[in-house]
Amino acid sequence: MSIKVGIPRALLYYYFYPQWLSFFQHLGVEPVVSHKTTRGLLEKGLRSTVDEACLPVKLAVGHVLDLKDRVDYLFLPRMVSMARREYICPKFLGFPDMVRNTIDNLPPVIDINLDLYRRGSNTYTFYQALGKIFTKNPARIYLAYRASCQALGEYCKQLESGLLPGELKTLCSNGNNGMADVTIAVIGHPYNIYDRFISMDMIKRLSESGVNVVTADHLAESVIRREAGKLPKQLFWTLNQRMIGAAYRYFNEPEIHGLIHVASFGCGPDSMTGELIERFARSRSTKPLLVLTLDEHTGEAGMVTRLEAFLDMVRWRRNLADVAVTL
Repeated sequence: MSIKVGIPRALLYYYFYPQWLSFFQHLGVEPVVSHKTTRGLLEKGLRSTVDEACLPVKLAVGHVLDLKDRVDYLFLPRMVSMARREYICPKFLGFPDMVRNTIDNLPPVIDINLDLYRRGSNTYTFYQALGKIFTKNPARIYLAYRASCQALGEYCKQLESGLLPGELKTLCSNGNNGMADVTIAVIGHPYNIYDRFISMDMIKRLSESGVNVVTADHLAESVIRREAGKLPKQLFWTLNQRMIGAAYRYFNEPEIHGLIHVASFGCGPDSMTGELIERFARSRSTKPLLVLTLDEHTGEAGMVTRLEAFLDMVRWRRNLADVAVTL
């Protein structure tokens, strides 16, 4: 019987899950992903988390609770830094400790550090330490690491080609049956915009309303970093730098007709990112911008109303532009 390792369907899962799944499978370990988000799963997380935590962290705790009695290990990597001179959100760093101190009867927690802040550090050290938990064969660990890197590379290529993660991948290309008349960029962290419960199926709703949806994940990393480099000072939050770079790029692309920025209530980096995006929109662009802030109290009816009003404005402005061209 193989060892089961639980992976919460939250936070950095949406960035790295193809690599994690591939690595564990090549070591003969069975990865077990938590169930999709439901109201009950979220409420479990809310009851076990301090009020000061942001919505993504509260939800992640719910996913841990969903896994803890079904696996032999919990995989909660402590992602300190994913790039030189950059950091991940502090709440992500403390997430393994938060879980240990709020949830009883946990299986062993794997919280190995990944810290690429300084020159000379590398991801293989992280995966080497992870692999040693399950095998003493260094060659097997290395081959599993190489396979996992390939899986992540293929995943990124698929995203850049226009697909979306997991079960959402067909919505962007087929959900509107080729009848899209406007293109909207949805700017937000993957764990907010791709979780169909938390986002209230935003991407599907847009697609069914005749919208072609693009996200930050459709852009190459080099493009995002080049656009984010327009800031007078480097933004040292890696994940929010992605949001800034993608927004700046899409504001300057003529085929993009509007942008939606999705943020989490209580998230400090998100509030700063939102302000920078709004300032850019006011001073350097004429494209409509909608800012949506999510928390556990966000109502579906209110969000749908705002989306419909925003799309009406986007189409009205596009029609005005078409009329101006014909005059």
